[in-house]
Amino acid sequence: MRNIELRHTSPHLLSGRSLKNIVPGVVLALLATPVLAAEQSQGNVLTLGGGVDVAPRYSGSDKSRVSAAQVVDYAMANGFFIGTTRGVGYGNNIGNLDYSAAVSYRTGRKDKDVSSDSISSGSDYLRGMGDIKGSAIVVPGLGYKVTDWLHLQLQAEVPVSERDNGEAVHFGIISPLYTSPKNEVTLALTGSWGSDKYMQTYYGVSSAQSSASGFARHDAGAGIYAWSMNLDWTHRLTSRWSVLASAGATQLTGDAGDSPIVQRKTSPTGSLKVTYSF
Repeated sequence: MRNIELRHTSPHLLSGRSLKNIVPGVVLALLATPVLAAEQSQGNVLTLGGGVDVAPRYSGSDKSRVSAAQVVDYAMANGFFIGTTRGVGYGNNIGNLDYSAAVSYRTGRKDKDVSSDSISSGSDYLRGMGDIKGSAIVVPGLGYKVTDWLHLQLQAEVPVSERDNGEAVHFGIISPLYTSPKNEVTLALTGSWGSDKYMQTYYGVSSAQSSASGFARHDAGAGIYAWSMNLDWTHRLTSRWSVLASAGATQLTGDAGDSPIVQRKTSPTGSLKVTYSF
């Protein structure tokens, strides 16, 4: 089951970081890359890797941030998994129906620029908006294989800490465009919906925030807030080594796109990683 990429997440490279930064990065930078774990029939598989990610400084920023990316993913033959790709949870299937449930983390947002190795997003442009704390979330997911070239997927984000940050739902169409022993190319189209609390937290501007930041007051209600398209390419160098490249774009819409904190509605994203599985 390939996870839909969730917003407000960012993976980071292990090297060159102190233990204080490594531990949150490994445990909390979740669900930000396509699933790397092998099929259950291959037994227990540990995948390690790193590379770079390119993403907006925050959702709606007109500036991008290049950050180091890390991959740590352990998939067990019985369906349990843990890692930066999916969080901690369990997944299995009944025929063409995939199901999973995981505990993950939605990263926070700062009202100042953050370093390239920070797990949070942020920008000086948001001065006065205040910080948004990260949330521990439960992520249930369903997927259905309609045909070999058409897969449907649904994932939810339900916060269990900082619950005022709100819920989000992501629904997508995933199509394997090309598959060979050495290469896999996949196209994913994703829509994202946010609850009232989610929308107000990430795209709204309260009266207090307006006074402190200078942004006009903005009430953001529940609805679809983004459409995303992503093209993923996996190239297997050997049976253990792989290169993963990804390029895409996210279009903010509705009350999110109309928010005064949004400088650019359409933002490019990308990543390049090398992984080793054993």
